Amino acid sequence: MPNTILVGVQWGDEGKGKVIDVLTEQADIVARSQGGNNAGHTVIVDGTKYTLHLLPSGLLHPGKVCVIGNGVVLDPVAVIQEIDDLQAQGISIEGNLLISSAAHLVLPYHRLADQQREDRAEVKIGTTKRGIGPAYADKINRTGLRVCDLMVPDRFSEKLKQRIDEHNRLAQAFDGEKLEFDEVWESYRAAGERLKPFVTNTVVYLDKARREGKRILFEGAQGTYLDVDHGSYPFVTSSNTTAGGASTGSGIAPHRMDQVVGVVKAYTTRVGEGPFPSESEELSDRFHQMGREFGATTGRARRCGWFDAVLARYSGIVNGLDHLAVTNLDGLDGLKEVRLVVAYELNGERIEYPPSASEDWERCAPIIETMPGWPAGSTEKARTWDALPKDARNYLNRLSDLVGAPLSMVSVGPGREATILLP
Repeated sequence: MPNTILVGVQWGDEGKGKVIDVLTEQADIVARSQGGNNAGHTVIVDGTKYTLHLLPSGLLHPGKVCVIGNGVVLDPVAVIQEIDDLQAQGISIEGNLLISSAAHLVLPYHRLADQQREDRAEVKIGTTKRGIGPAYADKINRTGLRVCDLMVPDRFSEKLKQRIDEHNRLAQAFDGEKLEFDEVWESYRAAGERLKPFVTNTVVYLDKARREGKRILFEGAQGTYLDVDHGSYPFVTSSNTTAGGASTGSGIAPHRMDQVVGVVKAYTTRVGEGPFPSESEELSDRFHQMGREFGATTGRARRCGWFDAVLARYSGIVNGLDHLAVTNLDGLDGLKEVRLVVAYELNGERIEYPPSASEDWERCAPIIETMPGWPAGSTEKARTWDALPKDARNYLNRLSDLVGAPLSMVSVGPGREATILLP
């Protein structure tokens, strides 16, 4: 497998964790390039469920090296908890995890700021309140603390005290919650000590590995329409979730990348507020009653709708998709008909791509194409393309045509084995 960037084509929650888990078999290194513990991957291996937030899911494969890149915002206390949880499930971390010394830290005052802004906002974004946005804001404001600071206790203590004092002054002025320096310092100092063996310059490591011919899989969090530049702004995250973010978030130049694989659900979901033209209350009720479509990180019920080719088509442009992996096809089993949103109508005109302004997007009416479902067939046990019901194959081919990228993988269940690989 050449160096591969894996991206979500929709609003995240496309099942990237499952696809990454399958592709990791062919990779030597899995590198995460952006996001924080506001996102989650759920992977099921031999009946055991693993939920990952910050750690790359490549850790579930013995012998693979996993990298947390400079573009990630990292909560050290949360990372330690995640490491402990995986080790309790029998997963070894020693020797196969590297953390960028240049990654920015998420601190308690970021979480408080996130909560206060969301709670007081007239227009809510739907943030997870994990402090991710404020941490990225500090990064851009050049006031952030980084992993390399955490590795030098005296330096970290001095910088942390300055930031907490600043937070407490603002908290006093706006009737917010104050922080105790000693409490924060002790928990982060202890986390830093435990993380120290994993910390290095990951840019240098990845470049050396690339020159040695190692195969690298670049793993992103969230999806294209949560990208701060290209998503449904302002209902987005605070990082670049698209293919370009893999370069800036890892330090590996764009022309060193070989291919981009996009992941889509066979339908569309999103969490939080914002436009969603293909949203269907009928589909949402169906999936929630089945126990599907609840967030891995928050447990929140996802909003559900038909497959939106307008979204996916534009994602193909932004990400330069070479291949398409379709997940959750089994979620459509039993339906007499399936629908696809092939275009929008806005102000009486047909449009093929989403508008930039969320206010315009909210007013878009979906133009829907209906296809036969496969009510008598099931995809769950299919392990080859030919074993899928004919109408399911027709649906997948139409989806691929609308996106403009060839199919390379179809997932029909959460387990590793429930995967169809196409040549």
